Amino acid sequence: MGLDLEKLAAIDDKLSHRHLDLDPSGYFIIYLEREAGLICAKHFTNVIDERGLAVDPETGKVIPARGKVERTHTTVFTGRTAKELCVRIFEETKPCPVTQLDHAAYLGREFVRAEIALVTGQEYVQD
Repeated sequence: MGLDLEKLAAIDDKLSHRHLDLDPSGYFIIYLEREAGLICAKHFTNVIDERGLAVDPETGKVIPARGKVERTHTTVFTGRTAKELCVRIFEETKPCPVTQLDHAAYLGREFVRAEIALVTGQEYVQD
């Protein structure tokens, strides 16, 4: 029983709508700097409140999952490949800005997607 691209996309789409516990160490906004040939990941800190929502530690306001939010990142990580970026974040940065395994796995998948988009010239939109 082989899987075609349409079936694979349906599986990923369904999984993209599941509940996730947020990482209390923060979140990343991933984007490409095409001219420099880099995958970039801005790290933002947050606090998780009693409802499980991400809150800006400076203002105490809930950080919306959608829409534009004006916040200052704590660090920008860059790499030419997904692997280089993962090494910088997970191995070289102490303490590691990621505290949950599911968050680490998600970032690895996103970095690979970003690398493919960088190499092929496709648009990259973070999932």
